[in-house]
Amino acid sequence: MAGTLRIVAISDTHNLHRKIRIPDGDVLVHAGDISMEGDLRDVEAFDAFLGTLPHRHKIVICGNHDFCFEREPLAARSRIRHATYLEDAGLVVEGVKFWGSPWQPWFFDWAFNLQRGPEIAEKWALIPDDTDVLITHGPPRGHGDRTTHGDDAGCDDLLRRIEEIRPKAHIFGHIHEGYGVTRNQHTLFVNASTCTVNYRASNPPVVLEYSIADGVASVVENPESVVP
Repeated sequence: MAGTLRIVAISDTHNLHRKIRIPDGDVLVHAGDISMEGDLRDVEAFDAFLGTLPHRHKIVICGNHDFCFEREPLAARSRIRHATYLEDAGLVVEGVKFWGSPWQPWFFDWAFNLQRGPEIAEKWALIPDDTDVLITHGPPRGHGDRTTHGDDAGCDDLLRRIEEIRPKAHIFGHIHEGYGVTRNQHTLFVNASTCTVNYRASNPPVVLEYSIADGVASVVENPESVVP
């Protein structure tokens, strides 16, 4: 078992994946919104791109733009051939336990919406207590969730579940302008939104090193990770 896992996190690429220079690593994580309107052809193009990348493990979840995964789940999932698709499901990589979920509090009439409170809390209750790296599309309250209008759009129920299980890292996107990294005592929070609020793919992938022995996640700087 390796001493560390190098995790490369991206999200909200919205069909602009070929404009991103993605650094090498052990695990590539995409936290949703691979498309703009959730067309199956967009999924095929994205999967073909994944097939060109060298990462030994690739994990993909969906976001609110990825309609086909909600409307045509079998057809959409079958088009992901070069990654593991997670929807309220987990994957163990070299002893590190990943869990992926696409939901977010109701956001207009987009995909994978649930009402705040008991409805969405049921999904967060599915997250195993021993999760090491949590991947969701939407942010928890207070971490990478501030909109340009000054609203904190994150999910209170998700934050409560995170505070219960204390994953080492939480990777998400959805709120483009929340891109960046925050931390509390137990968890590193990563808003990995690649696109800005103006849908320009200029935010670099966030590269993490996860110490398998210590269970500690830290950020690795990578300023050359985006094509000018």
